[in-house]
Amino acid sequence: MRFELFIASRYLRAKRRQAVIGVITAISVVGVAAGVASLIIALAITNGFRQDLQDRLLSATSHVQLERIAADGIHNYVELTDRLSHEPHVIAAAPAMYEQVMISRGARASVGLLKGILPQYERKVSQLLSSVKEGSAAELEPTAPTAQLPPAAAGAYPAYPPIILGKDLAYNLGAQPGELVLITSPQGEITPFGLIPKYERFRVAGIMQTGFFDYDNAWALIRLSDAQQLESEPDIASVIEFKIDDIYRAPQVGQELEQAAGPGFQTTNWMEQNRALFRALRLERVVTFITIALIVFVAALNILISLIMMVMEKTRDIAVLMSLGARKRQVQRVFIAQGVLIGIVGTLFGLIAGYLLAWAGGHYHWISLSPEVYSLDYVPFAPRALDGLLVAAVAIGVSFIATIYPSRSAARVFPAEALRYE
Repeated sequence: MRFELFIASRYLRAKRRQAVIGVITAISVVGVAAGVASLIIALAITNGFRQDLQDRLLSATSHVQLERIAADGIHNYVELTDRLSHEPHVIAAAPAMYEQVMISRGARASVGLLKGILPQYERKVSQLLSSVKEGSAAELEPTAPTAQLPPAAAGAYPAYPPIILGKDLAYNLGAQPGELVLITSPQGEITPFGLIPKYERFRVAGIMQTGFFDYDNAWALIRLSDAQQLESEPDIASVIEFKIDDIYRAPQVGQELEQAAGPGFQTTNWMEQNRALFRALRLERVVTFITIALIVFVAALNILISLIMMVMEKTRDIAVLMSLGARKRQVQRVFIAQGVLIGIVGTLFGLIAGYLLAWAGGHYHWISLSPEVYSLDYVPFAPRALDGLLVAAVAIGVSFIATIYPSRSAARVFPAEALRYE
């Protein structure tokens, strides 16, 4: 052990003439530990929100979407989908049609986003069909027409086309599998009396639960052919959706797909569509880090005070050490090591407590949330090792900065003056 570290550790363990120094030192350790633990938990929460929202979002939607600049849809969507699915970084592609509609059942009505899909393609780019918890998504398969399904699956209305509703949307409508809902499309028919909205009845084939409130509260799935019939467009898709191998390369892959598709096309990606959400989460992470880091700053002030009082108490010891040949730089290192040791001990306790609490909170779902507000049922915790390294570096760095003034004061002690009356 180095001479400076040996003296510093002895000073921390030794009994002191002034008990208040020991109390302040203990408070410093507890303060650093509390600050580190709070930072670990706060960063685990913000990272958990970001990761959970991102996972749920990407499980229900595609990474990149291709659409025409003109609002006339994609006519050659089958050929274009098959061709673009072989582009670099593209794992799968699926055509789809989106439409904002009114969904009603009796006196209850709700605005919803209708998505027409081809199930054999959709399963390759999202997990929407896998999230069906009640009923079945089998009726959306082109190889499984309603007439071949058992009566229990078709319900009392086998002649109507099937639809899958989000859980909260179905709850708001009071709809159960096998019952009918009315879809009102603004893309109506032009008559001598003007534009008349188009109505179509659908039978609820299943209810999906993605865990993402925006989807569960507003989305509904139907067959692409039924969506085309509802919009009076016999052979058209509004978008082609892509799943890629690296979600963070979505902008670059989108540009490559635009070039491969030819003129008249544009792409959007999951990062652009949810930019405001993830920017808010990043800002919240930074603000949280700065705010809770003040706890570590307060603990550093305690380290500063305890070291100043330690220098005052150990003035005679410092003079003896310097009389025996200790250099000023060595004396300075003694008190730097003492402050850094306090920071290291507090940081270790804080990391252990923070990670244990974060793990327990994520495992047992301690904090419940309102999904209507947060799109999540509980507070997710996702502690990362990188966050621990960052927090530990900040805590030990602040502790080191707090030792600079006391250590310099100790190095300026004159042995003759300190030992004059001894």
